[in-house]
Amino acid sequence: MAWYDATFVQTGRSPALWALVGFLVTFALVRTITRRIHARQAARAEDSGPIKDVFIGGVHVHHQVWGILLVLVSGLLTFRFRPESPWIDVLALVFGAGAALTLDEFALWFHLDDVYWSTEGRKSIDAILVGAALGGAILLGVSPIGSTNSTNAPAWLYSILVATHLAFALVCVLKGKLATGILGVVVPTLAWIGAARLAKPGSYWARRRYRGKKLERSRRRFGPAYQARRDRLRDLLGGTPAEGPEGSPPVDR
Repeated sequence: MAWYDATFVQTGRSPALWALVGFLVTFALVRTITRRIHARQAARAEDSGPIKDVFIGGVHVHHQVWGILLVLVSGLLTFRFRPESPWIDVLALVFGAGAALTLDEFALWFHLDDVYWSTEGRKSIDAILVGAALGGAILLGVSPIGSTNSTNAPAWLYSILVATHLAFALVCVLKGKLATGILGVVVPTLAWIGAARLAKPGSYWARRRYRGKKLERSRRRFGPAYQARRDRLRDLLGGTPAEGPEGSPPVDR
């Protein structure tokens, strides 16, 4: 198709497109499957049928294992053969699928425990959202890192601008806004806005610099209402955690 060729292949964006497609489709499929398995287990239904957890030698193999393998294989094949379209697009699709399988269990490798259906498991949804946003930003070609100086500004001025931008992204991280800081690397406006706004009360920035009224403002802004809004979004995408009060054990998957 001429439009696809001109828009994505000739501009070098087709691998980014297919990686994002693989990422989003795989996440949607894997969450649909895991939610169905979890609902059947919660109802104490018989674990039968084609959709169920995978066990090898009595060990539950989490889907992040398959994701890591897909990422490694697709990456190695890309580095070795450096294929052109359409094979580079196929490898990008596989890479995106592997990344989704891996990040969907980000909370497990962060906590080194099976917290998939606990409140800590919501970190996986945060990782998925960041990954999808980064994929979209790369597809749109908004990253200033590694790009050429198309403004013909002096090299020293361009270097200062990039360094300043990265400093803003670092401020976001210090203010407890990890996702904003990561996305801010490729979307400068996000870094600038995140650096200018209040830090989260438990962040390094707030502990070092906030006192009195400013600290109270931060606690109000990032209080229970803010957390409830975030949790509703994450639960909508990933499913509601199975555990009850804080500290109760998660339901096994």
